Amino acid sequence: MKALILAAGYGVRLAAVAKDTPKPLLTVAGKALIDHVVERLRTAEGLSEIVVVTNHKFYGHFTRWAKTPPAPPMAGPAAGRAHAGVPIRVVNDGTDTPEERLGSVGDIHFVWSRERVHDDWLIVGGDNLFDQEMTPFLSFARAKAPAISVGLYDIGDIRAASKFGVCSLDAQGRVTLFQEKPEKPLSTLIATCVYYFPRPTLTLIEEYRVQSNALDAAGSYIQWLAEKKNVYGFQFSGKWYDIGSVESLNDAQQHFK
Repeated sequence: MKALILAAGYGVRLAAVAKDTPKPLLTVAGKALIDHVVERLRTAEGLSEIVVVTNHKFYGHFTRWAKTPPAPPMAGPAAGRAHAGVPIRVVNDGTDTPEERLGSVGDIHFVWSRERVHDDWLIVGGDNLFDQEMTPFLSFARAKAPAISVGLYDIGDIRAASKFGVCSLDAQGRVTLFQEKPEKPLSTLIATCVYYFPRPTLTLIEEYRVQSNALDAAGSYIQWLAEKKNVYGFQFSGKWYDIGSVESLNDAQQHFK
């Protein structure tokens, strides 16, 4: 299994505080957001590599980050972030401006189209912050394979849910309805940017790209998949934050301090 961290956004909504720092490298509790993500990934059984996809504008930021030894508890004997036990590779999607961005689905396709896709893939947003380990999600997802699995979170607020993909599940955890940013959500159970794609499902992204130009939001792809294939949802416990605004960044800093 390989992991892909999506980090190719331009952080427009956080420009006032981020300035020239990419959003996943903003600090919460003394560590970059992406370091929190890597800490969750490094305990995942069977993980052979972490790939970080970013844009040309911030490529240098992430290559420097990847070469810099992390602070404890991730620290170990080898150099760079790889000494957390799993090598990290940074990929440049070639874009320079928000107008050129490939979008989440576009970046997933960009990486997969250049890889020898002989692996299952765990995908995580570089601006997602959560305090649960990946092991329960991976155990669930592997049990449901070859179906795709998505990490879910009960946000507890109908109005807040309208900003995300909203899910309904059956008794087996299968997604029976997926609404991408609905005006009137049917529940408060939302999709996080955590996905598990078994190897046989990777080619579906080609079919999606032919049928849809909605490449910016991964939720649109999950909605399309749920209408065609079995997709299962695993509900995370603990806290989860999508760091998309100054307010959510401040909330996360308060929780994780």
